[in-house]
Amino acid sequence: MEPCRSLALLAGSLGLISILVALSTDFWFVAIGPTSSAHSGLWPKGNQDPVAGYIHATQTFSILAALIGLVSVGLLVLSCIPSLSAPGRGPLVSSITAFVAALFVMVAVVVYTSERWNEPRCSQVQTSFSWSFYLGWVSGLFFLSAGGLSLGAHCNAPRPGYETM
Repeated sequence: MEPCRSLALLAGSLGLISILVALSTDFWFVAIGPTSSAHSGLWPKGNQDPVAGYIHATQTFSILAALIGLVSVGLLVLSCIPSLSAPGRGPLVSSITAFVAALFVMVAVVVYTSERWNEPRCSQVQTSFSWSFYLGWVSGLFFLSAGGLSLGAHCNAPRPGYETM
């Protein structure tokens, strides 16, 4: 297996794991007050107020990114098995899907960032983004890397011609 394809598979797998962990954990936002602290994620618990629209948008785009990232990684795995892949097309399609997954992750975290950033602040409470949020950003970078490496694998793949006959 060539190095670009191997690294693309590694980066895509890390991006998929990162977005899944970010989606399933509850540490997107942390608030620390004088007597207590709290954290929240994308999946509010209990009977609270209705979930804000930006949370739904972040959930939707993050889930779509995870699904498309899974397709990208699956196509890369299939491209490593010559009998199951179309000659030369697996890395190209995987590259496109990895870039789409990165785009969806970026939309999700930018929407979340912009809405959380504009919320009113209380002088008694210190708020900040937490590790699940940053893991979402990291997954976008991994998907971008997987897309670029997969595109490199596609461009460096041998083309059928007279030399191969």
